[in-house]
Amino acid sequence: MKELVEYIARSISAYPDEVKVTEEEEEGCIVLKLEVAPDDKGKVIGRQGRVAQSMRVLLRVAAVKRGTRATLEIV
Repeated sequence: MKELVEYIARSISAYPDEVKVTEEEEEGCIVLKLEVAPDDKGKVIGRQGRVAQSMRVLLRVAAVKRGTRATLEIV
């Protein structure tokens, strides 16, 4: 799941080398934290949060296939 988020974020961003995804586990739920360059934050979030919401939906689908729960935080 971490690789999925990292792949999408690198594809969108102008500075793909600065994309960093960290994975933490909290109360049976996987929390993925996505860090990008300040100039790319708008691209990753998208207009009215559409890109971020789409990434969260794809992450949720991947998590359900693995039988777990996952959330995405953009920091």
